Amino acid sequence: MRIEIEPGVRLFVDIEGPGLVPDGPSMREKPTLILLHGGPGYDHSGFKPAFSRLADVAQIVYYDHRGHGRSDRRPADEWTLDTFADDVVRLSDALGLTRPLVLGQSFGGFVAQRYLARHPGHAAKVILSSTSPHLGLARKLAMFERLGGAAARAVAEAFWRQPSEATWAPYRQVCLPLYNTTPARSDEATRRIVFNEAILFASASGEQQSMDLLPGLARAQCPVLVMAGAQDPVCPLADSQDIAAALPPGLAELAVFEGSGHGAWRDEPDAAFAALRRFILA
Repeated sequence: MRIEIEPGVRLFVDIEGPGLVPDGPSMREKPTLILLHGGPGYDHSGFKPAFSRLADVAQIVYYDHRGHGRSDRRPADEWTLDTFADDVVRLSDALGLTRPLVLGQSFGGFVAQRYLARHPGHAAKVILSSTSPHLGLARKLAMFERLGGAAARAVAEAFWRQPSEATWAPYRQVCLPLYNTTPARSDEATRRIVFNEAILFASASGEQQSMDLLPGLARAQCPVLVMAGAQDPVCPLADSQDIAAALPPGLAELAVFEGSGHGAWRDEPDAAFAALRRFILA
């Protein structure tokens, strides 16, 4: 379904599970987990069906960022982290949600970090999964070289220095397979994705080149779980360590998954979802 979050702006939203469940003679409210997908330019479908594993402990809200996937197309001047971060609040208001849990994966983690800075009292808890606070090109290139050799480093450098259709094609072929330590189980996820390449190239060549999300993290007011794969080339472990160090004392928890790449829930699902379940229920 499409939900209008402000006049003329509709986001595609899919909700899994009830928010109220019978609990003896009363009804119990489950927490609501809002998932912010990666990309940019991708859609929410990469979360499915994996995150159904949490449907017994949380109502899950999947959605496509403004301009992405099955959401309404929007002009390029709206493709900003500030706008995407504010949309988390707009969507929560439209759905009547208060104090949601928010998980940001990769680019969705950029959005979640900006959301923490702009709306520090809004979430009950935040999860930052396989994400970065800055471009950190040197770290990326070192990891791509370690995992894929000099050729992978060269392809990665070409894309991140000049994101475009021409540099994306070899990056997709050479570098994307290095993102995770386990082979893709099928191509179903790729077939499902509604991909808006224009947003990828605009963001990767624009805002991502100079972003620094670390200072805003000091404003966080809720517990934050930072999940990192030690084998992640595009959002290296050191980036997550920077994030955890920038959060206020006592609010940050860093969970490192030694056998995982980009998205521990893809490579070590049992361990990753156990960590998520514990954090949600704590």
